[in-house]
Amino acid sequence: MKDALPYYNVGPLLYCPANNNTIVHSLTADRFGTHFSLALCLEDTIGETCVAEAEEMLLQNLRRLQSAHAESDFYLPDIYIRVRSAGQIRSLTGRMESARTLVKGFILPKFSPDNADDYLETILQVNSKNHCHYYIMPIMESPALIHPSRRADILSVLKHKLDAVSSLVLNIRVGGNDLCNVFGFRRRCGESIHQIHTIANVFADVIAIFGTDYIISGPVWEYYGGKGWDTGLRRELQEDRLCGFIGKTVIHPRQIPLVNEAFRVSKTDWEDARAILNWDQSSPFFVAGSAAGERMNECKTHANWAVRTLLLAQAYGIE
Repeated sequence: MKDALPYYNVGPLLYCPANNNTIVHSLTADRFGTHFSLALCLEDTIGETCVAEAEEMLLQNLRRLQSAHAESDFYLPDIYIRVRSAGQIRSLTGRMESARTLVKGFILPKFSPDNADDYLETILQVNSKNHCHYYIMPIMESPALIHPSRRADILSVLKHKLDAVSSLVLNIRVGGNDLCNVFGFRRRCGESIHQIHTIANVFADVIAIFGTDYIISGPVWEYYGGKGWDTGLRRELQEDRLCGFIGKTVIHPRQIPLVNEAFRVSKTDWEDARAILNWDQSSPFFVAGSAAGERMNECKTHANWAVRTLLLAQAYGIE
């Protein structure tokens, strides 16, 4: 199980098309708060004919951010680039110059056995060449994962490949909308993706295969306005957390505080987690009532939960 803060601290990952010409101004004006990460997307949000232009704008914006941050104090989120291919990683890192220090890693869409080796070999080469530590966030969203008879084999192959570079795997992400698109599904703002059993079954298998060793982030919620959008998001976040997801992809700044709120740790959980991890190992009893007298704590059974809870408290705070 991942037991270091960076893996928990991605938080809300705000997606933005890489050719958005207002993002630098928004960041320097602190419009989005102070706990989120930023994904600059060169894939699905960019038209095929606009990729080269979007790459140039991305590089320009990184340089502008670097210059602005040297002159004034504003919250600069960890920045990740969602690429189209491994070749794009090689190209971009060769052109970033000193602004490469602003980029923490790359998001790998439609991660599959067909492209995994190329992606992983590339990130190792880039890290070695530049003496850096770029993370990767592969996305499990390939249509091939829909078929139950093939899914476990595909995910197991990918797990084996990622385990070889496990320290670089910041998060595993899931593509809810891509998987829904296979069937033409789209949830309303009063509905949770966990109600769509065909998709929820894919998520369950991703968590079953990767969840003991990696942090897995929740799927995008596409509503940010209109009646009930926030209630719907809070409901899905509650179900995300119960199912084992940490963090969430977001597509609008309004969603950021709700994600941060959802993953805060209650004081009761924090106190119990500390008690479990500080258990007197010489005690004849490895079970006891909680400090609040509400539930049972077991030193061995709840140890992983306690580690995760304290890391979440560091990342998101305590209620």
